[in-house]
Amino acid sequence: MSKAAIKTADTTDAGQFLVTQEPYYRPVSNEVQLYEAAYSARMPVMLKGPTGCGKSRFVEHMAWKLGKPLITVACNEDMTASDLVGRYLLDASGTKWHDGPLTVAARIGAICYLDEVVEARQDTTVVIHPLTDHRRQLPIDKKGEMVNCHPDFQLVISYNPGYQSLMKDLKQSTKQRFGAIDFDYPEAGVEAEIVMHETKVDKATAEKLVQIAHRARNLKGHGLDEGISTRLLAYAGQLIARGVDPRAACQMTLVRPITDDPDMRETLDAAVNTYF
Repeated sequence: MSKAAIKTADTTDAGQFLVTQEPYYRPVSNEVQLYEAAYSARMPVMLKGPTGCGKSRFVEHMAWKLGKPLITVACNEDMTASDLVGRYLLDASGTKWHDGPLTVAARIGAICYLDEVVEARQDTTVVIHPLTDHRRQLPIDKKGEMVNCHPDFQLVISYNPGYQSLMKDLKQSTKQRFGAIDFDYPEAGVEAEIVMHETKVDKATAEKLVQIAHRARNLKGHGLDEGISTRLLAYAGQLIARGVDPRAACQMTLVRPITDDPDMRETLDAAVNTYF
């Protein structure tokens, strides 16, 4: 590969990653204040909690509140270090380097959010280590370049502790580079308020949906791997607000997605029928 044929992609415009409209987020504790303090110190932050409880919405809200660009990466088991850092690609004019999302965030001073980071391979996640200590650097071995992070750069990761196993968990050497904020489903009154805001259903309907969710969450570990999330409650409310029969809406969004077991479906359907 001749040096003459190698080019680097143009500097990325940070403005395209700004969250321009306020995402709705209802604080349930002191998580906003904790995050603001962590950001002021540029501390890496880990968000821990069950699926659909508001972690991603929280990051979007905080990026909007702080006026900082946000780059989100949905992690998966096939993701490589090059997917995060970047790679050389061929085009009509030769070979050009393209920064990955992590590198872009480090250069422009964005918040980089690695969603469900535990899904990524451990040999991929170690690439974040130099970014999460006093060095705040990202080595790009393929280019022979050391990227010094923009002063505004922050790394945020999330994962669901309920999915932990010996094969799928973060190394201690990774965990202990982050401050952590715990998330969970809100208490009933707050969750009903969120459902009402997200779907425009009336209070009585929102409260019934939350009660169904609480029944399902009590079955976690007793036939269900995961309970009904706040996100699924919003889906149910959206269908009901569009005139769908509440029982059919709940079966589609609250029961069928979370289990294929006939007995468990029957149990959850009975809970739906109790309230609608």
